Amino acid sequence: MVQAAVVLLFGGRSSEHSISSATAGGVLRAIDRERYRVIPVGITREGAYVLEDDDPDKFALNADRLPEVVDNGTRIVWPESTVERELSVRRPDGTVESLGDIDVVFPILHGRFGEDGTVQGFLELLDLPYVGAGLLMSAIGMDKHTTKSILQAAGVPVVPWVTVTRAVLERDGDLWRRRIRGLGLPVFVKPARAGSSVGVSKVSDWDELDAALETAFAEDSSVLVEQAVTGREIECGVLQGRDGGDPRVSVAGEIVVSGRDFYDFEAKYLGAPGIDLVCPAELHDGELREMQRIAARAFEAVGGQGLSRVDFFYTGTEFFVNEVNTMPGFTPISMFPTCWIESGLSYPELITELIELAR
Repeated sequence: MVQAAVVLLFGGRSSEHSISSATAGGVLRAIDRERYRVIPVGITREGAYVLEDDDPDKFALNADRLPEVVDNGTRIVWPESTVERELSVRRPDGTVESLGDIDVVFPILHGRFGEDGTVQGFLELLDLPYVGAGLLMSAIGMDKHTTKSILQAAGVPVVPWVTVTRAVLERDGDLWRRRIRGLGLPVFVKPARAGSSVGVSKVSDWDELDAALETAFAEDSSVLVEQAVTGREIECGVLQGRDGGDPRVSVAGEIVVSGRDFYDFEAKYLGAPGIDLVCPAELHDGELREMQRIAARAFEAVGGQGLSRVDFFYTGTEFFVNEVNTMPGFTPISMFPTCWIESGLSYPELITELIELAR
């Protein structure tokens, strides 16, 4: 079998750099080495593209030392035009070495400057096939306000929200604070374009609102305030249909919050206590079918390409879509691969499916 060359692109400039690096460790460990030749390309926090080590252990998720891409002096030289696909590396001594032709790029980048359409646009300029959502779907999925607006227009149930910027708060703070208070307590305050629960706060008293807004504004210039929904947190994975077919939706997983305010960064990635991940979630057949129907509709509403993890609040009578994540994590405790494993698709098979969809 001729191996296809897969560029695994990870790290990046966003606040989710370490999670992207940890995801790379998971993919490096699981990818089918007989089928694929892997070229690990890391992006440093400053935006340099470097040739990284093909070593899953180097990028293991560790609470004491989060993995990262460190500048090792190498520089990746991308193809010069769309008529070629040769990737090269310039070593610290200035010598240039060919890494061969690229078949597909797997950009496992989370957050801004990677999951938001920027890297997708770069790869499209080079006419390189890549895993996941296209430019527009990536940009939509990264912006929570835009996602919710599109889902609402498509008839997908979403949680009520108010979006604010510093400028509108400075111009007419009383009006916007009245609108926010109209949501009732508690509320969640989130950066519009960040993930992994970075910059997210739960507000149970209005005296906490200004501090929560400042925490979110540190990550983004646009901030969402969302009404809290009392219900179960349910998630599922979605894959693009084969040959123009319908999207495929996994079984459901559930996040059971017991000893924390919400599913925060430490619980998602560092195994902090107070959270249990249950997969498959306990839903009867009718509930599961309804969740899968809404997940597929949400996926198609924002573009229907590649993959996504669709997150819900389930009140017992209605599923509200909380988020459509176009490049979910692949860390060992991530829900997206877990849901697909429970649906009969192993981790290596899932990675193969994503690469083949891209090709």
